Amino acid sequence: MGERWYTESVIYCLDVETFQDSNGDGIGDFQGVISRMDYLTRLGVNCLWLNPIHPTPGRDDGYDATDFYNVDPRLGTLGDFAELLHQANNRGIKVIIDLVVNHTSDQHPWFQSAVSSPDSPYRDWFIWSAKEPSDRYQGMVFPGEQAETWTYHRKARAWYYHRFYNFQPDLNYSNPEVRSEIKKVLAFWIQLGVAGFRMDAVPFIIELTEPGRTDPAMDFDYLTELRQHVQWRRGDAMLLAEANVEPEKLPQYFGDSGGSGNRIHMLFDFMLNVRMVLALARQNPEPVIEWLHTTPKLPDGGQWATFLRNHDEIDLSRLTAEQRDDVFSQFGPDDDMKLYDRGIRRRLAPMLGGDRRRIELAYSLQFTLRGTPVLRYGEEIGMGEDLSLPGRYAIRTPMQWSFDTNGGFSDADPIRPVIAKGEYGYQKVNVTAQRHDDRSLLAWFERMIRTLRESPEVSNGTCTAVDRALPPGVLAHMAEGRTGAMLFLHNLGTEDVVADLSELGADTNHPNEVFGDREYPEIGDFSKLALGPYGYRWIRLRRANV
Repeated sequence: MGERWYTESVIYCLDVETFQDSNGDGIGDFQGVISRMDYLTRLGVNCLWLNPIHPTPGRDDGYDATDFYNVDPRLGTLGDFAELLHQANNRGIKVIIDLVVNHTSDQHPWFQSAVSSPDSPYRDWFIWSAKEPSDRYQGMVFPGEQAETWTYHRKARAWYYHRFYNFQPDLNYSNPEVRSEIKKVLAFWIQLGVAGFRMDAVPFIIELTEPGRTDPAMDFDYLTELRQHVQWRRGDAMLLAEANVEPEKLPQYFGDSGGSGNRIHMLFDFMLNVRMVLALARQNPEPVIEWLHTTPKLPDGGQWATFLRNHDEIDLSRLTAEQRDDVFSQFGPDDDMKLYDRGIRRRLAPMLGGDRRRIELAYSLQFTLRGTPVLRYGEEIGMGEDLSLPGRYAIRTPMQWSFDTNGGFSDADPIRPVIAKGEYGYQKVNVTAQRHDDRSLLAWFERMIRTLRESPEVSNGTCTAVDRALPPGVLAHMAEGRTGAMLFLHNLGTEDVVADLSELGADTNHPNEVFGDREYPEIGDFSKLALGPYGYRWIRLRRANV
C-alpha cells in the first residue's frame, strides 16, 4: 500500500483492556492483542485502531490521560507496544492510536502544576477565567451527566474550562507552547511506528475558547500544521478526525477554501451513519440516497470513514424529532437503551432483533458505500450489549472468544463483566463456535471482507445511487473506478422484489455476481434482478486490468 493506504483499508477498532488478557489479571493487554493477531489477519482487516492506551486514572475509560508519552502500565510496557507494532507490521496490518489531546486528566502533571501557582509555566496551558463566566452552563457534551463547562478551582482561585467532564480540563490551543508540545506527542508515536491517529473531538481542539463567548473562532490552520508535521516525519502518516459537525462545515476539515486537501486525511461520516440507521428503521433507503446526492465534494486524497457502530452511542442529534422518534421506536424503545437524550447505547445485532438477514444487509450496505469501513470489535460475531452497565460501558464489554470461563477473555475476574446470560451470552456467541461453522456470521464477514478487498473501486472510486424507478425499499448504487465497475442492490424491505435495471445491461462485460445473501439465478436479463427480503447482491459489471 502506498501513501494513501487508508483508502484501501478495513479498519478494526478495539479496546486493548477488553480484547484479550494474557497474564491473568483480568485486564486485556498488548500481549493479548498480539496473541490474536492471526485472528485479525484471517478476518481480513489491515488497519488496527486502538482506543486510548495512555496512563489514566480511569474515570473516563482512558480518555483522561495523565501522560501522552507513555502507555497505561495495566496494558503492558512501551516495549510490549513496540512488539505489537512489529507483529502487526509482519502481517501487513497498520496500527493507529487514539489521540485525545483536547484535554488532559486533572491529575496530569501539567494541570497539577498549573493550579499550584499563577506563576507556573503551565498556567497558560489551560483556559482560565478570574470571574464566573456567563456561559458556565452552556456547551455540555454529556447532558444529564455534566452540570457545567466552567468549574471553580479553589487552589487555583480561578475558573477553568472543560468541554467534557470537570476532571478533564481543556488545553489552551491559543498558546503556541501547547501547539508545539502536541506536535512532539505525534512525532513521538510516529517514531515508534504508528501509522496515524484517530483524533478525538477535533472541533474542540481548534476552538479558541474565551470566557463568555459562545461562538469562538475556529483555527483550521492548526490542522494544516499538524498534517505537515506528521507527514514530514512519516510520508504515509494519516489523521482520522472525529468531527460531528454540520454538513456545510465538513469540507473545511479536509482543506482550505482552495480544496487542496491539506488538513485531515479522513473524517468519520456521522451523517451517513445516522442516515443508514434511519433507513434501516424505516426500511426505506431514501435517507441514504439523499446523503449520497448531497455529500460535500472531497479534495483529492480526502476520504470518508464509514461505520454502523463505534465505541460511543449512536448519536441521533442531527435527525429531526420525527426521525429520532422513528429510530428510537425501532431500535431503542426502552429508557435504559437511550443515552444523553440523543443516542442509543446498543450493539447492532440486538438492535436488529438478532435477525441474521438484517445484520448481513446492514453491514453489506456499509461496506459497499464510498469510503473506508470501520468495524468495532465483536460486531463480526454479533455480540450484544449489557444494559446493566452505566452509559457507554454497555457496548464496551470483553470480547467473547470461547466457551471457557469469561468467554476466554481472562481466567481472572474481568475488568468489566463478560456477557454471560441470554441470547448474546458467551456460551452462545463466541469466536470458537463460529470458527467451526462455515455458515456463521464470522465466516460471512471473512468472505465479505475478502470480496471487498478484491473490489478497490468501492473505496477509491465514485459512488452513485442508480436513479431508476425501483421497488419500495430497494437501493441500487454503483461504484466506478479505474479498476472497473460494481453494482450493488440492497432490499431493506421484507418482501421479494424484482428490480428492472435493463439500461445497465448494455454497459457490462460478462457480469458476474461476486457476493450475495443467497444463490440467485445467473444474470442474463438486467430487467429481472430478483432480491429476497433483506436481500443484497454484489455484481461486477466490468473489470479493467490495471
